[in-house]
Amino acid sequence: MGCVLEVDVDGEEVFLVDKEVLAPFCGRIKNLGGGGAGGEGVVGAAAAARVVLRGFPGGAEAFELVARFCYTGGGGGVAVTASNACALRCAAEFMDMAAAAAEVSTPPSLVKMTEKALDEMPQWSWQSVVDAVRQCQRLLPTADATGVFDRVVGALVSHVAVSPGDATPTSSSPESSAFRFSCDTKSSCLSARCTSRTWWFEDLAVVLGSGMVERVAGALLARGTDHGVVSRFLFYYLKCRVAGAATADDKRAMLEAAIAAMSGLDRSSVSCRGLFGILRISSPLKLPTSCHDSLVAMIGAKLDHATLDNLLVPAPPGTTSSLYDVILVLRFLDAFLHHAAATGARGETPRLKKVGKLVDLYLAEVAPDPSLRPAMFVELATALPAAARDCHDALYRAIDVYFQWQVHTRLTEEEKMRICKGINYEKLSPECCKHLARNAGFPTRAAVQALASQHTVLKSLLRGGGPDEHLRPVSAAKHRAGGEDHDDLVAGGGQVVLYAGRLDLSLESQNLRSLLDGMHWRVMELEKVCSRMKTQMSKMKAARRATGGGGGGGAGRRAASRSLPRMCS
Repeated sequence: MGCVLEVDVDGEEVFLVDKEVLAPFCGRIKNLGGGGAGGEGVVGAAAAARVVLRGFPGGAEAFELVARFCYTGGGGGVAVTASNACALRCAAEFMDMAAAAAEVSTPPSLVKMTEKALDEMPQWSWQSVVDAVRQCQRLLPTADATGVFDRVVGALVSHVAVSPGDATPTSSSPESSAFRFSCDTKSSCLSARCTSRTWWFEDLAVVLGSGMVERVAGALLARGTDHGVVSRFLFYYLKCRVAGAATADDKRAMLEAAIAAMSGLDRSSVSCRGLFGILRISSPLKLPTSCHDSLVAMIGAKLDHATLDNLLVPAPPGTTSSLYDVILVLRFLDAFLHHAAATGARGETPRLKKVGKLVDLYLAEVAPDPSLRPAMFVELATALPAAARDCHDALYRAIDVYFQWQVHTRLTEEEKMRICKGINYEKLSPECCKHLARNAGFPTRAAVQALASQHTVLKSLLRGGGPDEHLRPVSAAKHRAGGEDHDDLVAGGGQVVLYAGRLDLSLESQNLRSLLDGMHWRVMELEKVCSRMKTQMSKMKAARRATGGGGGGGAGRRAASRSLPRMCS
């Protein structure tokens, strides 16, 4: 017997082998010097008597097969099968057996034998391919360097892409076109409805680790698999695996891999509800910034499919600016607008209006928050462009709630006006304008602007009636002079009258009638105010005459001013 070596394989097992037997087949053994260390993976050698191999692909079992291959003179005692082909190919690469075979033409090559077996992998059974996937995860990075991993994924995709009628899955395959199944994990997984196109979900969800998910998803897409199917698989994978993960790091790795894979999918194929589910799971795990940004971008692109409950995300621990994470919602809105701009404006207006309604609901929900700063409220109210809202009534109501809340009563007039800048008064209904004019919580300037804007709207409607002149202003004198037939809206005798002529009820006349009613109401209110002022002035004159114009006049004026109605005070 030649030089005896003690080969320690990863501390699992120690083998006594003849160096001269292994050297013709294994370049790593052949290159061992008298007392030096030889190559990567050989940690130490003592007089070439003991060798420690760390990170050996396949462990002690694979090394035993390699040694048996060498002792039988090149494979007589080793059968390369689907169950060991991947491990033997990686072990042969680790032992540098390809180089040794190139130097000597006589000995057969374990590399060639395993390559031949791997070429036949697409014809392996589904279960054999799944087992190969499981093995490859333990053989990295050598499986990557040798191309074994790519071959396994290719075989996997070939089985997945085969037509349902020709598929030969394991016991997890459906007997009919749809069935319910659950994952074999430590925690129960939500059952899912699976079609014949997705019979492979369960097997892969159990087998794939976080390092494999993204690459398998990418291979499926490259093979032409439907994006919706890949998306559903990724969500299913997370449902099955995240809850049963042993550590927070494992959960984080799975979420990062799934998010990275989803970022390459069509936005229409990714569920908005599922993305918010990922957000809830990932919040306490503190994903890397780039990964979290990718998730926010995906949610933002689908924001028109979100609900109010989705947006009510609690603020991160330690945050005192608000109860809800308003900053996150602002990031969603920014991502939505960015995606809309990138994809073009065509067809985006309905989506924008849906988001506008959603933001108004969110504003009404967060308005009573005592911790929400005015600047943040303003930013949220003005985040969307003007086209997002046809009516600003909901926005006005949200601002009204914000002003009414007790903690906000200390807002200055300037702060209130900055908040009110988000309102387009011309898009307020007459009812909201009436409410605003009487609302003591709003600045006086806002009430004036609202009334002025309504007057502007009315004037534009009156002047822009078209060839039929649906609405015209005329004087009461002309009306009495016997003009044309009109439907009068008389505010009072001797005053200028607004009336509608040949009103077209089938078009915009209903809205116009509401505006006219609003103007009529305001004119009547002003008449009442003027009447009260005349009465007060008469009393003041009488008081002056009674006191002879003395000091009592000042008290009379103060009493009169206190009794004036609010609109004139």
